[in-house]
Amino acid sequence: MITGEDFKNGQVLLIDKPLDWTSFQVVNKLRWAIRKKHNLKKIKVGHAGTLDPLATGLLVICTGKKTKEIQTFQGQEKEYIGTIVLGSTTPSYDLETEIDQTFPTEHISETLIHETTKQFIGDIQQFPPVFSAIKKEGKRLYEFAREGKEVEIQSRTINISEFEITQINGLQVDFRVVCSKGTYIRSLAHDFGKALNSGGHLSALRRTRIGDFSIENSQSIDSFLDNL
Repeated sequence: MITGEDFKNGQVLLIDKPLDWTSFQVVNKLRWAIRKKHNLKKIKVGHAGTLDPLATGLLVICTGKKTKEIQTFQGQEKEYIGTIVLGSTTPSYDLETEIDQTFPTEHISETLIHETTKQFIGDIQQFPPVFSAIKKEGKRLYEFAREGKEVEIQSRTINISEFEITQINGLQVDFRVVCSKGTYIRSLAHDFGKALNSGGHLSALRRTRIGDFSIENSQSIDSFLDNL
């Protein structure tokens, strides 16, 4: 059993984030539960890499002195699985917003889909989505987007070491990707659709690994709370 002192000295918790929760909500829930259970006035709790509300999967949570290592964990390689829907785009590049454009897909073959992944291997330039938490002029990009304001976004260099298509079902393309810190899988979905001379948006995403931490060793929030 982990004691209150253990949590203060530092723990790394692997949580399987559920759909529709923000990463911040998970941190708040765990912090509140740890404080209540162990009668602590305060305890540092933070996560090593945000997951969007519409994504599920591995969230690395650090407590106490382990929060000093968050930056290290954030910088490690990440693995995701997910689904791209071809033939249409959304402003947020995922299902947070409605479809705004549709594109032809008749020319897209399974061979073309597999071949196109090669364009995204290695160091590439990527533009973050306008619906993202990156700050510009003191405001989050999604705040500008929701106000309907256009803002210039700088591209960034990211690295994709693996990008494989695991299943194709009509316009739904399942994939697995291994990438560097700072990669937006929503942007990858959008750019992949564009590279196919069509459109694309992300319909599902699950993070399965951060460095040596695997989703297989994680637990649900309820399981953590039950065993606290």
